Amino acid sequence: MKKIYSLFALLSLFMLSGCSVYNFTGTGKIDAKTFQVNFFQNNADLIEPGIDRTFTLALQDLIMNQTNLNLVSNGGDLVYEGEITDYRITPMTATADQQAAQNRLSIRVNVRFMNKKKETDDFEKSFEFYYDFPGRDLPTGSVLNEAIRVIFERITQDIFNASLAKW
Repeated sequence: MKKIYSLFALLSLFMLSGCSVYNFTGTGKIDAKTFQVNFFQNNADLIEPGIDRTFTLALQDLIMNQTNLNLVSNGGDLVYEGEITDYRITPMTATADQQAAQNRLSIRVNVRFMNKKKETDDFEKSFEFYYDFPGRDLPTGSVLNEAIRVIFERITQDIFNASLAKW
């Protein structure tokens, strides 16, 4: 009897995921076939070289991995564009001798999303996230790489949720 229930559950899972009623990324049926991610220029006052390219590629990768949309360089059904507007390091807590005990790296990205198939989904919105690190560490090398990875992972997922998952 357990085998029949297991087979039924497995069959139901394939049927639901195959007919676009449900998928594991949380998106419903997407009418679009293609998407494009235009280069996100770094317009922050404090410039960290290379984060503009890193962010653009991170957003492209996330959408490709979580949907069946095809990436195109122009003429996409879904268009993501914008700029990095803020890159800031601020002390969060201090020690008794006026040293920073903890610092925070914050990055803000302004995004314009256009859905050529359903213009009511269009938006322009800012997304921001942060990473805290010890005050004795400088945001360079592995600390900086980890901070940017964590921040961009969160921001790109938030953009995906706002544009395709409608969360």
